Amino acid sequence: MTNPLIYVGLRGRVAALHRETGELVWNWKSPLPFRGQCVTLLLDGDRLIVSISGYMHALDAGTGSELWSNNLPGFGIGVTSLASARSAVVGIVPPFAADRQC
Repeated sequence: MTNPLIYVGLRGRVAALHRETGELVWNWKSPLPFRGQCVTLLLDGDRLIVSISGYMHALDAGTGSELWSNNLPGFGIGVTSLASARSAVVGIVPPFAADRQC
């Protein structure tokens, strides 16, 4: 069965919309205080991998429940590139000017 959802990440939030109707199915808000940062998404099977300012989260792709979180101590923050050996698609965010907001 094809996943009936599409995902959008904006300002520290992630939403799942039904691909046929556009109806909001679930939404998730980062527990971090700096939610205004860029969101990078990678659909990896039944998990949606979310990166916000260097903090990583795994959500259940169907329900939006957070499965785990990792702040990657010592890695710093910045534009995130994500890849998975399970996924056929690589999610890469191109570099942008430091003064530009996402």
